[in-house]
Amino acid sequence: MIRHALIFWISTALAVWGLVLDIMARGLAALSFFIFPLILLGLLYYAYKIAPGRMGGGPGRPRTKVKPSAKTMSKVAGIRKTTGSPGKRKSYPFQVIEGSKGKNDDQLPKYH
Repeated sequence: MIRHALIFWISTALAVWGLVLDIMARGLAALSFFIFPLILLGLLYYAYKIAPGRMGGGPGRPRTKVKPSAKTMSKVAGIRKTTGSPGKRKSYPFQVIEGSKGKNDDQLPKYH
């Protein structure tokens, strides 16, 4: 994790250093190369953060609600009934069947 952070900060420092050297060499004309990427990033931010809130019925426009079917509601009601008090033991459909071999305590491993 530290190695990834180190690589990130080194590459960020080198990018800033390159930007500073480019601005010193060509002046503010070097910033013209950043106009298109900044516009593209702004459009992507708008598309992913702002636009879905407006399309999906944001403030002022209620969202369409879907009424669940009776079958779905019966399933939900069944689940709610079974998740009762946490103090009771759950009953599982499994049972332990004892084997026909006799148990010999001498053959059992001491640590298992």
